[in-house]
Amino acid sequence: MGSEHMQIGEVAVWTELSLRAIRHYEETGLVIPSARSQGGFRLYAEADVGRLMVIRRMKPLGFTLDEMRDLLAATDRLDSDEHPEAAAGREALPERVRGCEQAAVRKVEELRVQLERAEDFAALRNRLTVAGSENAFPADPATHS
Repeated sequence: MGSEHMQIGEVAVWTELSLRAIRHYEETGLVIPSARSQGGFRLYAEADVGRLMVIRRMKPLGFTLDEMRDLLAATDRLDSDEHPEAAAGREALPERVRGCEQAAVRKVEELRVQLERAEDFAALRNRLTVAGSENAFPADPATHS
């Protein structure tokens, strides 16, 4: 991706996010397009797409919009060239980012356990189907009188 701006359709393809999701993230203030074309189309810079990629990675881990906003604000401040006198509270930012990273690791582990359980179930179902027992799962007793 070069330094030129992209329209929302190109960003959707690049990030694998829907147009609706991208607009929602704009409405909630997470990602504001850097510019507008003369025709009023949203134009996204590389930094905007980078923010969307962070959001895309956080969403499956169950982070809320507020948690995403907090992380993006912290990383924005860490990346900025603030003057020392404007840096009040800046020393707490790395800790906030680390806290988010630790939460992500915990959530990944939880998802890994869920995935293992799902794979175990899928393997069981496959074994039963291969054995010719497609109706091997007992009926729900609540549906029988």
